Amino acid sequence: MARLLLRGAPLADVQVVLFDKDGTLSRSEPQLLVLAQARIEACLDALLRLHPERSGAGPELSSLLRRAYGLQEPAAAPLAPPGLRPCGATAVGSRQHNLISTATALAQVGLGWPEALAIAESVFNATDPLHHGPLAAPTGTTAVGPMLERLAAAGLTLAVISNDNAAGIRHFLASLGLAQLFHSQLWSADDHPCKPHPDAVHGLCRRLGTEARHCALIGDANSDLHMARQAGVAAVIGYRSGWSLVPSLDPRYPQLNHWDELSVALATGGTDHR
Repeated sequence: MARLLLRGAPLADVQVVLFDKDGTLSRSEPQLLVLAQARIEACLDALLRLHPERSGAGPELSSLLRRAYGLQEPAAAPLAPPGLRPCGATAVGSRQHNLISTATALAQVGLGWPEALAIAESVFNATDPLHHGPLAAPTGTTAVGPMLERLAAAGLTLAVISNDNAAGIRHFLASLGLAQLFHSQLWSADDHPCKPHPDAVHGLCRRLGTEARHCALIGDANSDLHMARQAGVAAVIGYRSGWSLVPSLDPRYPQLNHWDELSVALATGGTDHR
């Protein structure tokens, strides 16, 4: 058991820290932007190829997909750099969530649901390599490595709970040399239920041999934070520096902007790890 401190103030005594991945451990926005844009272009190409009579629906489809994926709309902020809404489907949703959103957008421009779903599945199969392929070099958030080393040195178990798939989580941890700091168990989009259902937390806790009341959870979305609170997690913490657009997090939860703000001490009052 160790005591987590935020800017020197104690939060809770815990055994395990659960981390979201995208936007918390990983600065995933550049790769996710490429992926979202590729999905949009592939959908437009499919619409034009299969239904040339609906070519005029291209702009509408593009707008629907941009909004569904959570891409910043140029008309709303013409001078702002491209970015993802931190609470949007690309940022926090699973592959399946985004696939259904894609099929829904295709149906909204006049395609029947079976065809819309088939096109969405084809588009995702074609663009999936962009997510975890050689062009998607994982990047950690600033100072994440030293922070994780501090927590591991204090005897805390570290685990990931994410809507990425298990292969993507392991690829990220291995690529950044962080895998050895994490417990081999994780909870991903391959598991059921996936985030943000509170039973996702309980399922991971069972795998880890602990209970939610002995855990902290750190995430970058209100859905993460509300999930953790409903699951009975002892310390629920928001992280705000993983996206170009700062997420608007529920002020009821403590929040941090830099990993240096998080430290750990022995629960008995031992050495403070900063």
